Amino acid sequence: MTMENLPGGELDLEKELEETTRSLREVTLMIEQSQGELSKLSQRNTAITTHLQQVQGQVNSMPPQEIRSAYDSALDAQQRLLVMRGQLEKLQAEKNHLERFKTVLEKVSASPAGGGASNASSAGSAKGTMASVEMLVNAQETERQRLSRQMHDGPAQALSNFILQTEIAMRLFDVDAAQAKDELNNLKSSAMGTFQKVRNFIFELRPMMLDDLGLVPTVRRYADAFKEQTSLDVSVTVTGNERRLEPYLEVMMFRALQELLGNTARHSQASQVKVMLDMGEDRVRISVDDNGRGFDPETIQQGNSLGLKLIRERAEMLGGTFEVDSAIGRGTRVVFAVPARA
Repeated sequence: MTMENLPGGELDLEKELEETTRSLREVTLMIEQSQGELSKLSQRNTAITTHLQQVQGQVNSMPPQEIRSAYDSALDAQQRLLVMRGQLEKLQAEKNHLERFKTVLEKVSASPAGGGASNASSAGSAKGTMASVEMLVNAQETERQRLSRQMHDGPAQALSNFILQTEIAMRLFDVDAAQAKDELNNLKSSAMGTFQKVRNFIFELRPMMLDDLGLVPTVRRYADAFKEQTSLDVSVTVTGNERRLEPYLEVMMFRALQELLGNTARHSQASQVKVMLDMGEDRVRISVDDNGRGFDPETIQQGNSLGLKLIRERAEMLGGTFEVDSAIGRGTRVVFAVPARA
């Protein structure tokens, strides 16, 4: 999102909407092209994998050079396929982001405040609305940067190591078959470990059980995973009538809890976290208590905690509440609640 040189730093909605629509068309076209290329690469990879399986079945009777060539081709095909899949996922994420942003811009443009009302009240409302939009977009970009670093330091680095280990095993194949086998076993173990990390990464991005089972089982599962990944002692207590909520409510509540637990792990220096989820008939309430070092809640208003500000914004937009009780040296308690029905 770009800010134009308008009075008061307000956003040129018409121009921003036009640019967003154009970018969305371009990304959609790139996705279609990438899907076609991915289909071709998948077919090529299938054919090469089939050939490699045939080579493995005749490994004792085939020349080493032909075996090495088969492995080189398989490795190259898999690398190309992984790169193309990554590119397609990145483009799809960009498309989703642009679609959400376009929807927000259209809603703001259609509102009286976004339509250029001349009175001061409408102007102030428009400015406040666009401030919320800008904060939301900035938060999305911050999350993208975090995910990019996590992918680079995790699966991407592991794939580079796999390639190196594969090359070592291939070079050892003619020299020392036993050592080559050991290298392949190490590669298998590394792949299994990376696969589990990728599964955890996917769960953090969008746990499928949130769609399948709902908020309560997902919160419990996430708390268990979070406890394993950190040194925090996380406990979850659920009260009220456990049931499914509207999908948007479940997503909002889960994302808010993710943010709060993440903040606790990064900043609080706590050893214990207590999560309470109250599934009331009229309101759903989550509280997160930690025994960490605490902070001054006024820093939220000063813009030092974008994540907490977004939780407050979303809760209030849904007619809910958001409260922070903390002080330096005595831990933190965050409570937010939203109506159980829209």
